[in-house]
Amino acid sequence: MILAIDLGNSNIVIGGIDNTRTYFVERVTTNHGKTELEYAVNIKDIMEIHNYSVSEIEGAIVSSVVPPLTDVVMLAVKKITGKTPLLVGPGMKTGLNIKMDNPKTVGSDLIVDAVAALKDYPSPIIIIDMGTATTISVIDQAGNYTGGIIFPGLQVSLDSLSNRAAQLPYIGLNHPTKIIGKNTIDCMKNGILYGNAAMIDGIIDRMESELKAPVSIVATGGLASVVVPLCRHDIPYDDALLLKGLLILYEKNTQESS
Repeated sequence: MILAIDLGNSNIVIGGIDNTRTYFVERVTTNHGKTELEYAVNIKDIMEIHNYSVSEIEGAIVSSVVPPLTDVVMLAVKKITGKTPLLVGPGMKTGLNIKMDNPKTVGSDLIVDAVAALKDYPSPIIIIDMGTATTISVIDQAGNYTGGIIFPGLQVSLDSLSNRAAQLPYIGLNHPTKIIGKNTIDCMKNGILYGNAAMIDGIIDRMESELKAPVSIVATGGLASVVVPLCRHDIPYDDALLLKGLLILYEKNTQESS
């Protein structure tokens, strides 16, 4: 089993995975104030909750879009495993051809998602990742990462609405029963959830039209499970997509360097 960690702006995904199965996937809140010891305790506690020992970790890999925390988490992993994790970034072999104006600016999480999707789905592929931001990435017919879009995530939109409108409360995002709300909370919740579902449906249609080919679609990210069931497209949800991509990159880079 390898330890795979993705540092996002809101959450850190921590998982154990190998070629046979995903052993565990958990999320902890991204906290810039935590020390490497505190993150080491988080990782160790998660493993113990799932009845796995640190001694079962053969190696580790980290992707991050939070530069101030990258070294902290890297050191935390080394503290509990004794192994220096690989870091997704410049110089890592990905096998992914990135056709962007500046390929170096593409987020490591988007690269990892794309690597995983290319293994499991036929091109062209649309990858929806719903976290702090919602990203929709496109793999073209030839298997190239060819671009995408970024827009505010569900929670960001909801927090902004509540912050700027004095009479609108902070609410949860449980599944709505119908689209027409009968009170303020339901109206807000339905607007965020159905609004994002409709936006994703519309973007898929436009991207498919631009690609001039039927597309494979996959969604991931902590908030995607709430929105995907409301979409009109059939969108598989894969909570472990990032971990699968990290495993592929770990194996590619350890095998080729050995």
